[in-house]
Amino acid sequence: MPKEIFDEETFINLSDRAIHCRVKRIKDEVKLKLRTEKYLYTYKTDPSSAERLLRDISCNVIEL
Repeated sequence: MPKEIFDEETFINLSDRAIHCRVKRIKDEVKLKLRTEKYLYTYKTDPSSAERLLRDISCNVIEL
């Protein structure tokens, strides 16, 4: 089961050990999914802050 994250700081910290980040854009919402070796973490946000977060993370980004 995926775990949902509600904090940007936690998302950025988890991205350091993530394999990749998948981006799913749905109308006025963006889902960012971090795949680590053990878990899948999801974070829901608006498109403007999603772009800012994607610039800050260090793992590979896959657009869905």
